[in-house]
Amino acid sequence: MAKLYSVALSKLIEDLKLETVYMPRDPQEIMIKTVDINRPGLQLCGFYDYFDSNRIQMFGLGEFAYMEKYTPQERQEFLDKFFSQNIPAVIITRNLEIPEEMVTAANTYEVPLLRTAQHTCDFMSTMIATLKVDLAPRITRHGVLVEVYGEGILLLGESGVGKSETAIELIKRGHRLIADDAVEIRRVSDKTLVGSSPANIRHFMELRGVGIINARRIFGMGSVKMTEKVDMVISLEQWDKTKVYDRMGMNDEYTEILGIKVPSLTIPVKTGRNLAIIIEVAAMNNRQKKMGYNAAQELLKQLGMVEDIPADALNNAPDYNAY
Repeated sequence: MAKLYSVALSKLIEDLKLETVYMPRDPQEIMIKTVDINRPGLQLCGFYDYFDSNRIQMFGLGEFAYMEKYTPQERQEFLDKFFSQNIPAVIITRNLEIPEEMVTAANTYEVPLLRTAQHTCDFMSTMIATLKVDLAPRITRHGVLVEVYGEGILLLGESGVGKSETAIELIKRGHRLIADDAVEIRRVSDKTLVGSSPANIRHFMELRGVGIINARRIFGMGSVKMTEKVDMVISLEQWDKTKVYDRMGMNDEYTEILGIKVPSLTIPVKTGRNLAIIIEVAAMNNRQKKMGYNAAQELLKQLGMVEDIPADALNNAPDYNAY
């Protein structure tokens, strides 16, 4: 069973710049556990079937227009029923004037009451995006995450293979570091993985023979980034002369992370190879493939070879490195 995550209401208040109208207790202790948000139009009408009380409830112009049709006593009755559902928080949008009956119900049933100046739909989109990141399934991988030409490249490999040294060279060439040693990867949607660094080691790097350095302090703010999508996985491994490495790039390889397949490459590490330049080219080539261009396929077409060539035939393709 997948692990369920939660986020403190205090973090949402800080991130989304919410005004606190009423707070019954420390918001650090109030945990939000679902990405879903509810606009309680049906509940104000008395329909509570399938009502999820774990969701944050949001009142906008429509809900307020509906409540104005009733007398204060009638409003108090259906607001009392609504606030008694043990909901985590209620947010008012557009800086609307909050009726006294709502404040009374919030105090009676100890439900946090918050407010924002944003329009309802805009704020809902922002809040859902924030919750998707905070509550996303996640995993921590040993590796390095860098941004190269706008592509998030996750470098994996055994300890000592040269991941951090390669990242340093990439930073010197104008690219950016997201995480070194431990990369926290979150699945924020069915197609997107976002990587970041644990806060306590953010921007720090370990270089054998040198020690711990702070990349932001040495190379400046332009050399680091807080988060980045994981667009490609590159595994670095020591060169094995008995192993046959892909020379054509016709067969797309993938690494599965949190149920999402990410394009991947295996790059052998050997004395004299400039890994930084190779990774730059790999990043640009990956972007070209996403845009529909494959250099290997074009070359085979120009050579008059069959487009859908069998995978085993690629091992007998001409070695263009020999010319």
